Amino acid sequence: MSNFREPDLRQRQNMAAAAKKATLDKIRALASDPAIEERRAEREAVIKARAVREAEREAAKKIRDAELAAQAARDLELAKQAEAKAKEEEEQLKAQLAAADAALKAEQKAARDLRYAERKAAKKERRKG
Repeated sequence: MSNFREPDLRQRQNMAAAAKKATLDKIRALASDPAIEERRAEREAVIKARAVREAEREAAKKIRDAELAAQAARDLELAKQAEAKAKEEEEQLKAQLAAADAALKAEQKAARDLRYAERKAAKKERRKG
């Protein structure tokens, strides 16, 4: 019953080798095709252009990040200056209020002393009387 196999092992091996050789010849022919080389060169150019664009975007991003950091530093400095100015103005206002309060108390004391002196003088006048 083994006679039913038409191609024997050697024939199958020869056919496989021939198919493999034909495939390799076809691939070699395609590899040397100028159109394929041209497409490969175009793909490489596209890849290089993409890499250049990506590098430009990264550089622009770094510049933008540096500018944002500088702006944040300026904003922080301005905020500190504004806070210091507000604190200074508050201290000046407190000093003015304290001076006004002291002046008011001095005026009240002077008025009180004057009334006291007048009463004392009036009392002295009554005693002499």
